[in-house]
Amino acid sequence: MQRLVRTAFLWLVLLPLPVHATTPGQPPDGTAPATPTAAAAAPPKADPQLPWVTREADAPRVSFHRFHSAVAGTTVSYHLYTPLEYDQFPDRRFPVLYWLHGTEGGINHIRPVARLFHFGIRDHGLPPLLVVFVNGLSKRLWTDSKDGRAPIESVFIRDLIPQIDQSLRTIAGPHGRILEGFSMGGYGAARIGFQHPELFGGISILAAGPLSPEFEGPRANGNPLRDEILRDVCSSDMQYFRATHPWNMAQQNAARLRHTGTIIRQAVGTSDFSLALNRTYHEHLQTQQIPHEYHEVPNVAHDTPALLAGLANAQFYRKALTPRPPAAAPAQDSQSSTADSPQ
Repeated sequence: MQRLVRTAFLWLVLLPLPVHATTPGQPPDGTAPATPTAAAAAPPKADPQLPWVTREADAPRVSFHRFHSAVAGTTVSYHLYTPLEYDQFPDRRFPVLYWLHGTEGGINHIRPVARLFHFGIRDHGLPPLLVVFVNGLSKRLWTDSKDGRAPIESVFIRDLIPQIDQSLRTIAGPHGRILEGFSMGGYGAARIGFQHPELFGGISILAAGPLSPEFEGPRANGNPLRDEILRDVCSSDMQYFRATHPWNMAQQNAARLRHTGTIIRQAVGTSDFSLALNRTYHEHLQTQQIPHEYHEVPNVAHDTPALLAGLANAQFYRKALTPRPPAAAPAQDSQSSTADSPQ
C-alpha cells in the first residue's frame, strides 16, 4: 500500500504556493463572496434522525469534529486531515480540499485517502493543505432531497464551508478551495461545483457516477439500489433527478464556468465500469464549451488510489490554487438548459 501511495504522488511535484493573507469572508477580487453566507435560522425541514453524525475514523493526522447546522437543525460531523505545517507555522493560512465520498458514506476510505495526501505533502512536493472529509450521508447523490429531509448540498455550502473558514486558518476564497470526489462523490463534485463555481478554484471529478441523466448504466439497470436512491433523494420523480443532475448543471452553468475560469479535471480508468458514461459526459462538456482536462488512466478499475497513481498531471492543483482574473463577462448560452439524454 505504501508503495502505491508513494507512486500516487510522484507526479505531484508542485511549486510551493505563496502564502495568502486573505481574511476569511473577504472577496478576493471584490466581485463575489469568498465564503458563502451561513444559513439563516429557520424552522428546519430536515430529518434530525438521519445519520448526520458518523462514527469516528481512525487515521493519523485526522480529527473528528461536530458542529451545529442551521440547515439540518441538528449536529453534523466531518473529518479533517491537518498537515504538520499547520501546527509548525501558526501565522500561515492554508488551502482546503473538500473530499466528497462515494455511495456508501466513505468512512472506510478516509484513512487511505488521508494517507495519500500526507505522503504527497511529506515526500513529493504537494503543497500543505487541509482536507475536509464531508459527511454527505450514504446513497444521497450530494443533492438536496426533494422532500427536504436530507438537504445535503445546502448543509455543505451554507453551513460547513463557513464553519471551516471561521474556525480554521484557511485561504477563504476560490483560489483557496478545491472540490474533489470519487464515484458518487465525483458526481457531487460536478453538480455542486458547477452550481457554485465562484467558490472553488478547482473541481476534480474522479470516476463519477451515475452520469446518465436517465440513471442508466451497468450498475443501475435492474439494481434495487437505483429505486432506493430515486425514492429517498427524488421522491421517485425522474424529472427532479434530471433537473439536479450534473448533465443539466453543465448546461445551465456553462457561461459561468467559462467566466470564473474554474479549473476542471475529469478522470476515469479504462477498466472502470463507468468508462463509457464518463466519456459521454466529457463529450457533453466539450459541446457546452466548458474548458476541462480529461484523462483515461490505462488498466485502472473503480479504485481511488490506483486512479490517482495513474494521473500524470502536475498542473491541476497548482492551477486551481493560483489566483487569476476572471474571463470576459459571461454571455447567455444558446443551448437549452433542459436535461436532455445523451442517448
